[in-house]
Amino acid sequence: MKEKKNGLKRLTDKILIDTDILIDAARNVETAKNKLEELNKSSVICISVITQMEMLVGCENKREQKIVEKYLKNFLIIPVTDSISTKAYELLKKYRLSHGLLIPDSLIAATSISEEISLITKNQKDYKFISDLKLLKYP
Repeated sequence: MKEKKNGLKRLTDKILIDTDILIDAARNVETAKNKLEELNKSSVICISVITQMEMLVGCENKREQKIVEKYLKNFLIIPVTDSISTKAYELLKKYRLSHGLLIPDSLIAATSISEEISLITKNQKDYKFISDLKLLKYP
């Protein structure tokens, strides 16, 4: 963190949160909620637009959708850029057949790599084989 002129601290570190942790936090799972609170003290919490879409897919009605949309406003949402989509394609070519990498996971991993920020996820097995990825342990 850097000091601002008025003495307040400015968050400079970013961290990418995977969908599984957000789902748990939204369901009031203490481990996930505590981890997000801890990370929020020192980092800007980011999510991929893929995570944003995955959260909406889980909604069963308009009421839930409004709740999720309000919840997602707490996070910096990173869109898929040309460099992210190119990296995701490279990851799929390299890991789809050998490790079963899926399209959403390739896009989330590519976001982390392209933006040069760490990824935190419960599903370590979905990402641990990606050599360029800065994967953080959870919890």
